Amino acid sequence: MTAKVFIDGEAGTTGLQISTRLEGRGDVSLLRLNDAERKDTARRREMLNAADLVILCLPDDAAREAVLLIDNPDTRVVDASTAHRTAEGWVYGFPEYETGQRDAVAAAKRVTNPGCYAITSVAILHPLVKAGVIGTEWPVTINAVSGYSGGGKGLIAAFEDPASEGYTQSPFYPYALTLAHKHVPEIKRWSELSHEPIFVPSVGRYAQGMIVQVPLPLWSMPGSPKAADVHAALADHYTGERYVTVAAVDDTKAMSKLEPEALNGTNELRLHVFANEDRGQAVVMGLLDNLGKGASGQAVQNMNIMLGLPESSGL
Repeated sequence: MTAKVFIDGEAGTTGLQISTRLEGRGDVSLLRLNDAERKDTARRREMLNAADLVILCLPDDAAREAVLLIDNPDTRVVDASTAHRTAEGWVYGFPEYETGQRDAVAAAKRVTNPGCYAITSVAILHPLVKAGVIGTEWPVTINAVSGYSGGGKGLIAAFEDPASEGYTQSPFYPYALTLAHKHVPEIKRWSELSHEPIFVPSVGRYAQGMIVQVPLPLWSMPGSPKAADVHAALADHYTGERYVTVAAVDDTKAMSKLEPEALNGTNELRLHVFANEDRGQAVVMGLLDNLGKGASGQAVQNMNIMLGLPESSGL
């Protein structure tokens, strides 16, 4: 028997990517609305309740409204919006987060898909906090750059369409300069930090791919950890995982640069520990496709787990 899946918001950037990943699969069948029906609440309600699993690719308010339209107790939900990422009753859709998290996703009726910046930041910070390398009170700083696809259709048009109202020829710029990016509460919650990290995201003139950086002044940290301690905490945490990997120390040492597009088209999140031992400094960098492990790939991974299908299908 095939599972019935409805993508609410299929026409958006993430929705289209998920749809592409599901095309041709024999273990799922997509329920679809035509263009005229997508804003018809009655038809959406019908599809939301007919599906075995719904993937929401909507703005936050619309995602909350969609959940309220579901009255079928058997319909399960993966929400790719920010709406439920710190909400009670929702399972955080990062199977590699902790022992038992994959089982929690498998059993859940409601799963919140992590944000692209957030899943990378949490993947770095949570194991280091758990291992005591970083204290919960530590003043964490995060810097990141994403391809413009991470901003959806509006930002894509701003970089690609000269006729767009927001068209820009800038090669790169930081944003969210109020230091209140929507991923910050998620990062704080799931990294188990006591304070909001200083998070400075930026966008570059390339379509997709992301690097997230967490600098660590090891010399000033309690216990004066070494770069080897940082690497060991991460490597131990993700031992045996397929989609979150930690680059070998020698491989990272041999690198002279890190390309943000290197993992495009994959569902992998790769962590690197760069260090200057003489200065007692390290920077942990996470590399991923912001539309892969950072969005659509992660949603498909969660869907597979929830439906009891091979976790790697479509990835």
